[in-house]
Amino acid sequence: MKNGSVPARRQPSPAEEPPAPISPRLWRIIEVLQDDLEASPRPFLAAAQRLDMSEEQLLAAIRRLMEQRIIRRFGATLKHYAVGYQANAMAVWSVPPERLEEVGALLAASPAVTHCYARRTYPGWPYNLYAMIHGRTEEDCLAVARDLAEKTGVHQYDLLFTRAELKKIRMHYHRPGCSHGPAGAGQDAEGGDPGP
Repeated sequence: MKNGSVPARRQPSPAEEPPAPISPRLWRIIEVLQDDLEASPRPFLAAAQRLDMSEEQLLAAIRRLMEQRIIRRFGATLKHYAVGYQANAMAVWSVPPERLEEVGALLAASPAVTHCYARRTYPGWPYNLYAMIHGRTEEDCLAVARDLAEKTGVHQYDLLFTRAELKKIRMHYHRPGCSHGPAGAGQDAEGGDPGP
């Protein structure tokens, strides 16, 4: 247990091999793949062209990164408000430490939960497990939380409903020595293009 928390998701065991160092070329591929892909029959073609490599070379590199578990998956991002999911809430749970992993796994298994994290508690704040719940209405979110409370036997929880989305972006990861943020994306520490 690190800092009084237990992960709600499976973490790599100490017996697993540490990841191999990532070459500058693979970092550049990772940086480009974090941008939006074109909605086209060949979504990786434009990315390959930006990297000055063939589509086949890029796909082989992606397979290698997935085998190494550096890239977990590719997926579409749905604008949930546009399809009727108007409510979401951060459900905060006060879970006995010895049940944190078990309860975290039960919450994470719910299709209505998109994120689930174990965190430390603080004086006056007993909540140590957080789960983001989505629904068409606030009542849907409340019903999911009630159902999860029954399944887990944990009844000390609260829901913090989103009132306004002030910022929501994907995190972009950059290789060490690279400037961070939109202005530095794709540039090395000296400001030049790092190349593939």
